Amino acid sequence: MSENAATNIMEKNQICKDAIVSELQKKKVHLFYCLECEDLARNIASESDHITLQSINWRSFADGFPNLFINNAHEIRGQHVAFLASFSSPAVIFEQISVIYLLPRLFVASFTLVLPFFPTGSFERMEEEGDVATAFTMARIVSNIPISRGGPTSVVIYDIHALQERFYFADQVLPLFETGIPLLTKRLQQLPETEKIIVAFPDDGAWKRFHKLLDQYPTVVCTKVREGDKRIVRLKEGNPAGCHVVIVDDLVQSGGTLIECQKVLAAHGAAKVSAYVTHGVFPKSSWERFTHKNNGLEEAFAYFWITDSCPQTVKSIGNKAPFEVLSLAGSIADALQI
Repeated sequence: MSENAATNIMEKNQICKDAIVSELQKKKVHLFYCLECEDLARNIASESDHITLQSINWRSFADGFPNLFINNAHEIRGQHVAFLASFSSPAVIFEQISVIYLLPRLFVASFTLVLPFFPTGSFERMEEEGDVATAFTMARIVSNIPISRGGPTSVVIYDIHALQERFYFADQVLPLFETGIPLLTKRLQQLPETEKIIVAFPDDGAWKRFHKLLDQYPTVVCTKVREGDKRIVRLKEGNPAGCHVVIVDDLVQSGGTLIECQKVLAAHGAAKVSAYVTHGVFPKSSWERFTHKNNGLEEAFAYFWITDSCPQTVKSIGNKAPFEVLSLAGSIADALQI
């Protein structure tokens, strides 16, 4: 055997050993979840042999207040524990907070709260005296999670509306802000090479939030200007002519801004327009206005990508075009190892 061949074999053996050591060093995580997140929890567990799903009995008393029971409470002592939450409405927050406050007190080695969508993130400031900044209120609720034996709780949140909200959380918790943008970039790489991709931001806030994560693509920035009593979307900078333009933002509610952006981009020559948001909130089924059978929008959006951070939306949308769901499961599985 030549010296080079022997060296190659030794290097491959070392790589295999390093991979085995890396696997052995991974934490074994017991993952609890709310009922809304069952599908996402199962997808997370399928990403790693080191994640075991655990269950909770979500029951209610006759008066409607929660009657909860955490199964296998004794077995998780000394173990790494996580809870996958969905604060989709005020009605479900109390029962989940009750569980979240108890789990760290069950003598677990560490506790992680995974809250993919921080629902009050867009209410982060006061514009006049009397406004209630509920983003701060929610951050205070989360900050009061008890410390586990392993120290402060890690809180995993995806694409929070404003990065400065990091400072709304107290020192008792460690916020870990992740992003769904890598899921988008991976999906864009799967599109035909003939398509010239340009990223569009619906306003300066979205540009500030995401442009550094998408700097491999040319950009277009829109803006809202006031004309009388109306706010009109205008093209601020960039040229979308002849390109597949992908509008990027952190969340969508009614979708009105995205539709107005699409119209402006199409008017300036965009060959195709798509959209990506991490959080498809879509209250009152407002996603329906984007489906290809509705309101003559069949050519408006080629694709509309969302993640599964809002489980109820994912269940409602199904596989209806132009929607595609990019799952956070792999990213969350990786975050649980941090």
